[in-house]
Amino acid sequence: MKIIPVSNQEQAREFILLPVRLYKNVEPWIRPLDKDVEDIFNPRTNKTFRKGSCQRWLLIDDQNKTIGRVASFINERTANTDKDLPTGGLGFFECIEDQAAAFMLFDQCRNWLEEQGMKAMDGPINFGERDKWWGLLVDGYEKEPNYCCNYHFPYYRDFFEAYGFQIYFKQYTYHRKVADPFHPRLIEKANRIAQDPNYHFEHFKKSEMEKYTEDFRSVYNQAWAKHDGVAGITEAQAKALMRQIKPIMDEKIIWYGYYKEEPVAFFLNLPEVNQIFKYVNGKLDFWGKLKFVWHQWRKTNKKMFGVVFGVTPKHQGKGVEGALVLATAQVVQGSYPRYPDLEMNWIGDFNPKMMRVVEQVGADIYKTHHTYRKIFDSTIPFKRSPIIG
Repeated sequence: MKIIPVSNQEQAREFILLPVRLYKNVEPWIRPLDKDVEDIFNPRTNKTFRKGSCQRWLLIDDQNKTIGRVASFINERTANTDKDLPTGGLGFFECIEDQAAAFMLFDQCRNWLEEQGMKAMDGPINFGERDKWWGLLVDGYEKEPNYCCNYHFPYYRDFFEAYGFQIYFKQYTYHRKVADPFHPRLIEKANRIAQDPNYHFEHFKKSEMEKYTEDFRSVYNQAWAKHDGVAGITEAQAKALMRQIKPIMDEKIIWYGYYKEEPVAFFLNLPEVNQIFKYVNGKLDFWGKLKFVWHQWRKTNKKMFGVVFGVTPKHQGKGVEGALVLATAQVVQGSYPRYPDLEMNWIGDFNPKMMRVVEQVGADIYKTHHTYRKIFDSTIPFKRSPIIG
């Protein structure tokens, strides 16, 4: 076996096609869009390259067949969150069921990161924001992956843990039937907020895109940017995000909360587009786009996807979370019953408050991903991601 860096188009294509071959008989797996993966490694489309670097590798067997792949990266915005433990990343790992092969890929990432001063690596993670390609699937193998979410073979967990990776945090995907009732305590707290005239809730309007984009940025930077490993977003990044999701956006499932007209909360849901992309075989070319439009018209997608939920610190724990969810529910359970299912993605176990909120909403854990950390010096004590407020 030998490892080669991805340095030309043919090798980049192999990087894309390896999982297609590995998962060809795995029914729940949905092929990611080729472009979504390619864009991660393109400096023109991934702004993380401005303050970061990455490298991809392929693992080739003695018959010159690709049997593994991996990427490693350093995001300078988050690498030194712990100044005593500069940490890089490993991601996009795929491999045949061979521990020696897997360890070769892990070693390659470790060596590359150590050469650049890193003392640990997290994985599998993304070269960019946490909302995509983050965490190793360890429970929920029989369920289809959501858009830009990792799906893995069960044996990958054995590889990571045998190599010495330890669980840094767990990420849960929750599920509920949209029409199901809510927990009485959530309703009680939400009703108290509803009686306060200083609060009001409204759904997104494309005609006021600029206003809602800035409101999203304001809440996000207060609610999320102080979390370990999460950087704030700039005005340009917020606008780019909204432009990206605009083609699939459904105004009636994106909601905001305001206190005295100041934005204090948001609940960003999108139609779960993997329910359509599974028909295009990774290619959003002319025929892929035609299929996408056809399935949108046929309303094939019956699932909405909770992308991110945020409440500013001053308004957490008061019932705003529940009031925002109930405001959304009044529409999606009433005049707009478009989506029977809701999945809420990326609830970290370091955020017990948010776990309680989604459980009060009536959602149950549906899938589990692990984000692992490997400290290179075994004498340095391992610490899990700190619990937040």
